[in-house]
Amino acid sequence: MDKISEKLPENETIPAEDDIELGSSQRALHRDLRSRHMQMIALGGAIGSGYFVSVGGALESGGPASVLICFLIIGIMIMCMIQALAELAVLYPINGSFFVYSCRFLDPSWGFAMGWDYAISWLTTLPFELTAAGLTLNFWNSNLNNGIWVTIFLVVICSIQYFGVRGFGEVESLLSVIKIVAILGFMILGIVIDCGGVPTDDRGYIGFEYWKNPGAFRNGFPGFCSVFVTAAFAYGGAEFIGLAAAETANPRQELPRAAKQVFGRIAFFYLVGLLILGIIVPSDSPNLLNASTSATKDSPFVLAIRLAGIPVLPSIFNAVITVSVFSVANSCTFGSTRTMQALALHGMAPQFLQYIDKQGRPLVCIAIQIAFGLIAYITEASSSEAIFDWLLALSGLSAFFTWGSICAAHLRFRRAWRIQGHSESEIPYRAVFGIWGSWVGLVLCVLCIIATFYTSVWPDGSLGTAYNFFLNFLAAPIVLFLYLFWKLWTRDRTWFVRSHEMDLTTGLHSIDAFPTEETHERTWMRGIVGLFSALF
Repeated sequence: MDKISEKLPENETIPAEDDIELGSSQRALHRDLRSRHMQMIALGGAIGSGYFVSVGGALESGGPASVLICFLIIGIMIMCMIQALAELAVLYPINGSFFVYSCRFLDPSWGFAMGWDYAISWLTTLPFELTAAGLTLNFWNSNLNNGIWVTIFLVVICSIQYFGVRGFGEVESLLSVIKIVAILGFMILGIVIDCGGVPTDDRGYIGFEYWKNPGAFRNGFPGFCSVFVTAAFAYGGAEFIGLAAAETANPRQELPRAAKQVFGRIAFFYLVGLLILGIIVPSDSPNLLNASTSATKDSPFVLAIRLAGIPVLPSIFNAVITVSVFSVANSCTFGSTRTMQALALHGMAPQFLQYIDKQGRPLVCIAIQIAFGLIAYITEASSSEAIFDWLLALSGLSAFFTWGSICAAHLRFRRAWRIQGHSESEIPYRAVFGIWGSWVGLVLCVLCIIATFYTSVWPDGSLGTAYNFFLNFLAAPIVLFLYLFWKLWTRDRTWFVRSHEMDLTTGLHSIDAFPTEETHERTWMRGIVGLFSALF
């Protein structure tokens, strides 16, 4: 704490750890993350198998135009959500972040549902990511048992956890740099391929030919709606900047900077990269690898290079994909463990989960997450594909509920802040688009959930089966079950926390230390300029 306080401006302090993190615990998470860690954690958590692998299935089911439009819509949603989250996290850099905000500003039962749904989604994502990482290695040798790679990856993840959150931040920073360089390289190569500049590619100039044949859209409106879940899965992890607030050295300075810059870079990599991908890879290619466990197909990015007939480079890019998928697997441990530990601190989980050792590591939660990673060994079972489909079903809609709750919590916080006599000028960092951005993010989340419900009931324009419905929409009844369970368990008969009763003081970062001058973007024009400046 002394080292951190020395780096802060005069008269500024970080809240006492036992006020914002500990509760009844005797140790706190360490504040070892810096600004570069914050930005790279968000990038590392958001660019992985959803981008490099699962987008192949989205391209096949919806077509290149659907992929681009859906990822753009989800990107706008992410922009609004991150801004709302940054405003709350700067004021309340507390352990548990957005699930605690839901408890405090919406309803404790809803917060319980959001916290456990978020933890479950990351717990069940880890075995999928480990399996996907192992499958990328089948590119070189498909005869080796995938369990070998799962074991190696689990050992590496355990080793990273030994060094605490600082080690996690350093590893994610390194891996994110590799991914960024690879994506930028692919963009340049993709433009060359599309223009017919590769001698080994007998297709010559391609242009937007694949948007005409087989077409920009596939499978009509259901195909378009089906891409939303893939897009949400691909963007998942962007909210880590809020979750990491409790382990950030100076949240006042680092969270706003990360919120402004990370989204612009992610949007640039996603939208430009996917646009280029969609014009050089036909959406009806039989070799597209999606979220299945098939080892005989390629990632759409590797397929793009193979179709151009370029030697060696597919192996190099496949190695990058392996690194990227492992990066998300590593991020799974961060997301689930911090959430479970915070749930325990707030009496919403078994108390042994709140244990933190002297190095600031939630060891019990880490052990549980690693145990879930062992599920990846079921790839050797004949029914492994069906099992992984159900595991992914647990996390499919979780992102929409999480992001929508963050936007709703921000709206309710602003109302309570005003009603309890505070002014907007007291808020140290204000969301670029204010409450209107949170309204946009919330409405888009609701619309995406409705679109997913539509494709779950009518997957191909006709009435589907109960099996397919729950496979695509399972997260919704789980959230409802968790919500009702906590309502009944606590015998809480209220529907929401009233504005004048909201707790606006616990964990509050001292607002007296913050400047009140108008230094933050408050208009749409300044917000747009700030967004585009984040790209460079």
